[in-house]
Amino acid sequence: MSKNSSKRVATPWYKFYGDEKEHLEYPDFSAYKLIEYTASKHLNNISYNYYGNKKTYHEFLKQIDDTARAFKAIGVKHRDVVSICMPNTPEGIIAFYAANKIGAIASMIHPLSAENEIKHYLRISKTEWLVCIDFTYEKVSRIMKETKLKKVITVSVSESMPPLIKSIYTATNMSKTLISLNPIHYLNGVTNPTEKDNNKKKIAWRDFIRLGKDYEKEIDDGFKGKEVAAILYSGGTTGTPKGVKLTNLNLNAAAMQNFEHVGCLRDKDKVLAIMPIFHGFGLVVCIHCVQYFGGTSILLPQFSAKTFDKIVKKYEPNVIVGVPTLFEAMTKNKNFDHMKMPYVTCVISGGDSLSIELKKKFDEWLEKHKSPTVIREGYGLTECCAASCFTPLKYYRPGSIGIPYPDTYYKIVEDGTEKEVPYGTEGEIVITGPTIMAGYIHNRKETKQTLRKHKDGRVWLHTGDEGTMDQDGFVYFKGRSKRMIISSGYNIYPNNIENVIDSHPDVSMSCVIGIPHPYKVMVAKAFIVLKDPSKETEETINSIKELVEKNLARFSWPYAYEFRRELPKTPIGKVAFNVLIHEEEMKHNKPEFEQQEELLEQVEDETGSDELLDNLKVEKEEKK
Repeated sequence: MSKNSSKRVATPWYKFYGDEKEHLEYPDFSAYKLIEYTASKHLNNISYNYYGNKKTYHEFLKQIDDTARAFKAIGVKHRDVVSICMPNTPEGIIAFYAANKIGAIASMIHPLSAENEIKHYLRISKTEWLVCIDFTYEKVSRIMKETKLKKVITVSVSESMPPLIKSIYTATNMSKTLISLNPIHYLNGVTNPTEKDNNKKKIAWRDFIRLGKDYEKEIDDGFKGKEVAAILYSGGTTGTPKGVKLTNLNLNAAAMQNFEHVGCLRDKDKVLAIMPIFHGFGLVVCIHCVQYFGGTSILLPQFSAKTFDKIVKKYEPNVIVGVPTLFEAMTKNKNFDHMKMPYVTCVISGGDSLSIELKKKFDEWLEKHKSPTVIREGYGLTECCAASCFTPLKYYRPGSIGIPYPDTYYKIVEDGTEKEVPYGTEGEIVITGPTIMAGYIHNRKETKQTLRKHKDGRVWLHTGDEGTMDQDGFVYFKGRSKRMIISSGYNIYPNNIENVIDSHPDVSMSCVIGIPHPYKVMVAKAFIVLKDPSKETEETINSIKELVEKNLARFSWPYAYEFRRELPKTPIGKVAFNVLIHEEEMKHNKPEFEQQEELLEQVEDETGSDELLDNLKVEKEEKK
């Protein structure tokens, strides 16, 4: 991109770049080739660490090649879709790069997804090949006949664990760590009744890899920068889950921009890969960017906030990437009290808004623990490879999410228009640059609504988020105009939950909103109108819950259900969900002590909240 091209968009933020480059040169090849090229400079660096199993870049590239050959051996071709339904294990990232190496498209699916969600993702992506964690296979086997699946490769979370850890895992049923990921149960030797019918399509990871040993043909992906390389799932501007098409250019530009803009990442840095690989934040920031600059991704398939101190102490990470709820939990974890962490040189917060209060508290916490850095906030969407704006290394403005990445341009426009508003005026955040998605899979209408060509000739991503920009180019996030709920960093789409609830035979209509939660920030609550008010019973609630839990991922299940005889309406007859939000905000506007009393009754252990409960009990006693 020439420097002259930036004249068409105001770029006041450049004066805060320091040594950072305003423009980068992006290669016209695959995400795999970018890693292959940069890895050649540091083949002996550690690429990833999985419970102590460390692989150099040389070994990692060999694993990718073996897997790529196995994919070719079972018939995967250029432009075929390989779905990857995995937590953060080596096999998950190896499969991603191997698919990319042969020119296949990687569709990244949340392993917590419900049966019908998995079926939907497989069908809209036209997936024929699936790599999945073994505890997800039970769900897959039940919907396999309704898909185009030819082969399902199953992987155990213990597959790449060192021998000693693997034996301990097996002996003590360490899979309890992952039980919370499975709405039914962890398949530890349990056979699915319908599995016999699918045996010919199922293959274990090791047997799959062996199939590639005899594939001797040369592999050349032929992938170009603008070709679609991955599909990630997002709610878009309407809150209905859809597949986001990301190109090789998108992924590579995001990795290069992150490295350039963060400004303090170094060769051999150890990065805690907590954010999941099926999320843009995890795939791009914790994996692709790290592999680009020669760092080490510390892979964690699941972790608990209450034991996070042990992880930090064991691995001594240089970079911690997480959501605000993680950092809040760290400040409450008493096991950190006597730890010194001079090795932590970069802390990145994303996935949700970081409050001014939490930033101040966590910066003080870092200083207390002898870390030389402060927490820095980023902003982005799956539609722009997760991050496109970040707090500069040497500048911070309270409440700001930072300034745009190189070659990335932001402006604030009047809602529903392309008209730019003056600095300091609130409007919709729109973005353009090399990380902007190619569009939504099989959804031209939503793509056209989200990606719009303006008079300047550029295609701009209309985020649906409200914000402002000051005269120096610092951006301030104000809120989401779309109905998305962010709970502990996970995106929850009310429309999706409502569709399931409304399918219940007793339900007339429903409305789902986000309500405040002291730990998860927001959780979902469902308001339900029944066809027959006499059925407002616990039995009906349980029946609705059963339907929701069968069709939706656990993290999106409503925390509360409430019957209403009617729902508030707008003048044109739509459900006035903002009225319900206001009612709930008034309810939650209680003294902190009362909120904590309620929290003791509702917090679950699925995110490591036992420790939070203990802390709250202590605080409660102290206040008494």
